[in-house]
Amino acid sequence: MPTPAPPPAIPPVPPGQTAQRLQWRFLPPGLRAEIERRCGAPVAEAESQTSGFTPGFASVLTCTDGSRHFVKAASVKAQRRFAEAYRTEIRRLRALPGTVPAPRLVWGIDDAEADWVALETEYVEGRHPTRPWTAADLNASLDACEQVAAALTPAPADWDTWVEDMSGLPAMWEQALASRPDLGEAGVEAAALAATYAEHTAGDTCVHTDLRDDNILLDRTGRAVFVDWNWPVRGAAWLDSLLLLIGPRGDGLDVEAVLRERELLRQVPAESIEVALALLAGYFFAQAAQPVPANSPHLREHQRWQGEVVWDWLCQRRGWR
Repeated sequence: MPTPAPPPAIPPVPPGQTAQRLQWRFLPPGLRAEIERRCGAPVAEAESQTSGFTPGFASVLTCTDGSRHFVKAASVKAQRRFAEAYRTEIRRLRALPGTVPAPRLVWGIDDAEADWVALETEYVEGRHPTRPWTAADLNASLDACEQVAAALTPAPADWDTWVEDMSGLPAMWEQALASRPDLGEAGVEAAALAATYAEHTAGDTCVHTDLRDDNILLDRTGRAVFVDWNWPVRGAAWLDSLLLLIGPRGDGLDVEAVLRERELLRQVPAESIEVALALLAGYFFAQAAQPVPANSPHLREHQRWQGEVVWDWLCQRRGWR
């Protein structure tokens, strides 16, 4: 196996300072009153969670009785995409068995007539993985990937599949190559690899699909818990573990050693790993070329950084310059 190369020489986005979210005081009075009723006491303090890349409301609410609650909300009219994502998250959390390392759903407001979608999940006293990533935080997070795979194989049959959800990604290589002519013939070869993704990544295991440091909490015991269950699908059991390695590799960890050691990764054919990396590289490069959203100023920079990390990794494995 090749030895790790230095991480791409571009800075990652500022950890924990990427989201511009709705604040508690700007929620409609009726919604605030309903949230307080469900929490059991008036809200004394609201601490907005500034990690992630979406503008929906996401805050830790401390009530006058001392209880703490993690609540998310989005407007059906003004933030329809994110409201639908929260509605999906409510359904997915209801379907998770208790052995999955995820906060439990406490309540959800997701009826079709409501102007807002809101939910509370169990409050977890914890921290996000340290950046740069450490081996200890990564191992705890990979342990959690293995717990999810054990608990959710098979995943619920009514969930979409990874193959269905990613069907538009191979075509993104056309835009990626247009915006990045420096990728040259290697880019063309990567596009051909990405086109074969379905045969390499299909499966019947739950794939969270959005595992990054900002979607992981490490509790006081060091156990990792995954949050933001907006996009889970059915796919190959190793996909989440591979996706999780992007940030650590960009931070300089030897992820090739991880591929050889971890239960869900060590038996995966090299070609399948490289096909998945090619699929992701095309997506990240194409997305990075899009205009910067006003409500997520760091999103394109983050996607560009991930694209460079994945591309460097793929080139190293394939022996491309």
